[in-house]
Amino acid sequence: MSRRRITALGPLEPAGGSGGGAGEPDALGADVLVLGGGPAGTWAALAAAGTGARVVLADKGFVGTSGAAAAGGNNLWYVPDDGDQRERAVLAREERGAHLTDRTWLRRLVEETWDRVGDLEAWGYPYPTDPSGRRRRSSLQGPEYMRLMRRQVLRAGVTVLDQSPAQELVQDVDGVVVGATGVQRQRGNAPWTVRAGAVVLATGGCAFLSGALGCNPDTGDGHLMAAELGAELSGMEFSSVYGMAPGFGAQTKGRMYQFASYYDGERNPIDAAGFSGREVVARTLAAGSPVYARLDLAPPALHDALRWSQPNFFLPYDKAGVDVFTDLFEVRLVLEGTVRGTGGLAVVGDGCETTVPGLYAAGDVASRELITGAVSGGGSHNGAWAISSGTWAGGAAASFARRRGAAPAATTARDDVPAGTRAPSSGRTAPREVIRDVQAEVIPLERNLFRTADGLRGSLARLDALWTDAVPDLDASAEPVKAREAAAMVAHARWMYRAALARPESRVIHRRDDHPDLDERLTHRIRVGGLDEVWTRPEVPVREEERAS
Repeated sequence: MSRRRITALGPLEPAGGSGGGAGEPDALGADVLVLGGGPAGTWAALAAAGTGARVVLADKGFVGTSGAAAAGGNNLWYVPDDGDQRERAVLAREERGAHLTDRTWLRRLVEETWDRVGDLEAWGYPYPTDPSGRRRRSSLQGPEYMRLMRRQVLRAGVTVLDQSPAQELVQDVDGVVVGATGVQRQRGNAPWTVRAGAVVLATGGCAFLSGALGCNPDTGDGHLMAAELGAELSGMEFSSVYGMAPGFGAQTKGRMYQFASYYDGERNPIDAAGFSGREVVARTLAAGSPVYARLDLAPPALHDALRWSQPNFFLPYDKAGVDVFTDLFEVRLVLEGTVRGTGGLAVVGDGCETTVPGLYAAGDVASRELITGAVSGGGSHNGAWAISSGTWAGGAAASFARRRGAAPAATTARDDVPAGTRAPSSGRTAPREVIRDVQAEVIPLERNLFRTADGLRGSLARLDALWTDAVPDLDASAEPVKAREAAAMVAHARWMYRAALARPESRVIHRRDDHPDLDERLTHRIRVGGLDEVWTRPEVPVREEERAS
């Protein structure tokens, strides 16, 4: 793998420096700029660097520790090439995803993930072994995984800018994305600029600062930056995902709750055992009753194995003195939005190209409908998607930059975007007030999970008013990052609810209480876009595409 140094347009720290410290350059040049340092971003950086490209990776936090993956861990959709096993897995996913997936992408994902997981083993990831001595490569522990990815990125010669959230994408006179600007937290929000031949967005989904485990960096910033350049989104109606958490915390690892029995505030049993009972729990909570759980459906012989496989699930309960197998403990639901949901930037090519030239999307910032359909989650296919989409996007971005050559010196930003969404201003509205107001529309279960046309329209009226009145008046002088987050969350919520109105049915994640059944006529994806005026339109029906293939 290449170890070429980045070309600096200012004083550069020594090779392998983490960035964000004294002497860090205010401007850099690169072939590929990656925004976001989670799994998708680090895989994209490695793929681009592997072609010999000069790569800069800028992250909102510290690469290797920030984001949902680093805070937890997940299993992977990891299917051996054994007879027709992969094809059966593809068809099963198509059915479970309510026929919004794409078989070609599913097949690609299985193959790519298999190969890249092998790379992790070669780099030294400590996979456990089974009694026969075979490596168990179907799951990853977040801290070890992301520590390894940071090390590999630095070894590949990538320049890493930690604590450097991006604020705006930059286009050239031809409308091609040629870099980004941002601020460096550890230098008093000093500005930075990276000029690049192509940009990969890997900035994650949006959990609306709900406090879900590892999700607070995920505020939809990348979606807003892309939409300002005209990018389209897809699957945004599949955004009402809530994770189960302790009543006293935000540990949203939900796999263990398949072994739970549930009880209402009077300690009466609720018929909500297993994953299928999550809606019953949600309706009980929405009615104002507390809910308690106990993992008494787990066979005692499995207790030690469960603790070994998901240690961070048990940690907060152990600290609180709760034996989850025998004691009742209170639970709540925490919004995870499009982090565990499905929606994001529409990808329109094999290299995860967006609808904006020179801009690529990987991981949770991209729509995952092609591989998850109307169902999603915290790991499995999403974990595999982060690995594979990052690899595809990084390689494609490097190829694009190489074909195009040096970017033109003249650059421009769109002048038809509300100024309050993209530039520091001296407005009068505090970002935290806007964040509070948007959270009031998206966090309550009765507004986001159990949707109706009347409820959606009511929320949209208030969100549209925020966009029109509050966002252009944001005070970004003291907290430019927080102002950008506030604007992004308002935009994200408006896309979600406009798409939800355009799907008058209930399809897996997306629930419409006024349309409780699935409507076969709506077996198509829904595109959404726009800022001041949000629009929606259906894509070509998925089943017609499958027949044509």
